[in-house]
Amino acid sequence: MYHWSELSKNYPASSIRKMAKLAAQFDDTLMLTMGEPNFETPEYIKKAGQDAIAANHTHYGPNVGELSFQQAVAKKYTDQTGIPFDPSEVMATFGGTEAILHVMMAILNPGDEVIIADPSYPNYLGQIMLLGATVVPVPVYEANSFKMQASDIEQVLTDKTRLIILNTPNNPMGSILDQSDMEAIVALADRHQIAILSDEVYESLIYDGKKHFSLFQIPRAKENHFVVNSLSKTYAMTGWRIGYVVGNKDAIDRMAEFREGIGFCVPPFIQEAAIAAITGPQDDVRYFLEQYDRRRHIIVDGLNQIPGFHCLNTEGAFYAFPNIKAFGKSSYDFAMEILTETHVALTPGSAFGKMGEGYLRIPFAESEEVLQEAVDRIKAYIIKAYPNL
Repeated sequence: MYHWSELSKNYPASSIRKMAKLAAQFDDTLMLTMGEPNFETPEYIKKAGQDAIAANHTHYGPNVGELSFQQAVAKKYTDQTGIPFDPSEVMATFGGTEAILHVMMAILNPGDEVIIADPSYPNYLGQIMLLGATVVPVPVYEANSFKMQASDIEQVLTDKTRLIILNTPNNPMGSILDQSDMEAIVALADRHQIAILSDEVYESLIYDGKKHFSLFQIPRAKENHFVVNSLSKTYAMTGWRIGYVVGNKDAIDRMAEFREGIGFCVPPFIQEAAIAAITGPQDDVRYFLEQYDRRRHIIVDGLNQIPGFHCLNTEGAFYAFPNIKAFGKSSYDFAMEILTETHVALTPGSAFGKMGEGYLRIPFAESEEVLQEAVDRIKAYIIKAYPNL
């Protein structure tokens, strides 16, 4: 190769996939690295996609998405928030990740600053780098249940701040922002004329009777801010690659222009399956939540019975984020030790930012049997290897 771009030389590699690759050396590895449901896509959703293929919905579609898809998403947010949404305020995307990129492309210039939580979803970092913007991490703390606070954001604002990224429910920490948290951040952003991107792909996964509070439940938020969502986690549709961004019509029009040069359109038959998911019965969504809740207790309660582990109760999403500072090792070294000694693959918290050091991320999206076996292996090893804890 004659030349490599600076971006290609410096783009952050996925530590999640790195750990998964290392784990492949063992035949009996329990893979607790990827944030992917182990459920299959519900049959009525698959049938809608199959029927759309049979009906030859396999040609190019509008850049912004099929009108029927836009209508389904607009109705979802109208029903959810009580605020009217128009189909022109919706764009279909290749999963939530591409939706995030389109929002950034519409807002950011090189040198602009983007505020993200630390720890946070690693792909935010790479996409910000891709556009030549600057990441400004805001530490979130276990003592505050890993919730981003308006007061912490305000301390790092500059005249270059253009975007604040929120993620609720949160990956990797499993925390949620409640109404007061969200309202304070929106008020701060509006005072300084800064856009917010609220990544709400785990909206259906909230426990203990709590309810998701969306950015768009705040009146007039859609005028200047964005919600990104996906069907991947809610409906076990990770491989379908279907998500969307919702925001004001002018911004959506600009993003649709980008779509012309980035994949052109989400396949119409996939959008048909997504429409079936959004508008169809939600029994499977409720069943998934019940199962994740059972699994949450296996992991969180199980880890808290292991000497040296301290794990907050997960409020949303399907991740536990245990504190392992008592072991006096880096999160990477400790994760490698657990992998080598127990054949349980976990992701070091440092993969999600500086503030993730001293923690592990553990998805509980696997079966109860796998999760219980993982806890048992780790507990047996820790009791033997660290008798003084």
